Amino acid sequence: MEVLALLIPASLFLGLLGLVAFLWSLRKGQYDDPEGDSQRILDPRYDDKPKPVDEDQRG
Repeated sequence: MEVLALLIPASLFLGLLGLVAFLWSLRKGQYDDPEGDSQRILDPRYDDKPKPVDEDQRG
């Protein structure tokens, strides 16, 4: 039972730290670009498919 005296304050501290980190990211505008994500998914510059290998490069 003595371990609860350490675990409860530690969990409260970590929860508060997570809340502070979330509020900080909210104030810095990390979630302000919902339209940009929908445009980037359609842009071919961000395509992560592998490029085809030429016959000359196969060896």
